[in-house]
Amino acid sequence: MKYALIDRECSNHSVCVLCRVLQVSRSGFYAWRARAPSARDRANAVLVSEIRRVHREHRQACGALKTWKVLNRAGIACGKHRVARLRKLHGIEANRKRRFRVTTEHHQTPVAAPDRLNRAFTASAPNKTWVGDMTVVRTRQGWLNLAVLVDLYSRKVVGWAMGPQPNQQLALKALEMALHHRSPAAGLVHHTDRGATYSATAYRHRLQQAGLLPSMSGRKSAYDNAVAESFFANLKNELVHHCDFPTRDHARAAIFDYIELYYNRKRLHQTLGYRTPDEVEREWRGV
Repeated sequence: MKYALIDRECSNHSVCVLCRVLQVSRSGFYAWRARAPSARDRANAVLVSEIRRVHREHRQACGALKTWKVLNRAGIACGKHRVARLRKLHGIEANRKRRFRVTTEHHQTPVAAPDRLNRAFTASAPNKTWVGDMTVVRTRQGWLNLAVLVDLYSRKVVGWAMGPQPNQQLALKALEMALHHRSPAAGLVHHTDRGATYSATAYRHRLQQAGLLPSMSGRKSAYDNAVAESFFANLKNELVHHCDFPTRDHARAAIFDYIELYYNRKRLHQTLGYRTPDEVEREWRGV
């Protein structure tokens, strides 16, 4: 392993210095370099290329454990400690920041709906509970606002909408998308924060019309709506923080790709037993 490190770093530092720091001989290093790679070395090289592929396809966000899970699902037999060791050796690290910032709501809004979840973020089946929220994404053209609804059972984004203003129309578009695609039965719990958008009369009326039960966080913290906040943290860690969007349209296209092609279909969730939202729903339907 020391020789491999020297071989990797010799373009940045002299071999003499590297050998002295790592307490190995130069002759030993050059002899190692001249030898044909062993079967283990060749296998490691193949595995590293697969690790890099997973790293790219999963937006540089997977840690060692999730990388190992993805490889095993693809039929690549390997140990989790081996994956962790090779990732560390080759400098492959998850590109993540903080999960989410804890905030406290202080809006002057109408009387809030009761908190029907009380931080119990589980559901017995799809379309039993949706959680919703809004966030903003910076572009050079100005802010782009994103509203989402996430199914609590599968963590699937079932409704979303984007626009320049964080208004009631944006939230209603996300709601209408979810209602159109999911056709939920009456009694579904719709949980959000106490923001003015979700407390507005027209929005509450649409919930009532569709037979949905409104639920709202208390005046506490973001943890009362942790699943929606977690989605936004993933979106920003895995996409937004690494992009400089020149226009809102560029951001829209990238976020659409993230939600529909990656998050719902390919991203493994620890809370789902390292399955994707689509996979969880297919299993529930027996497909």
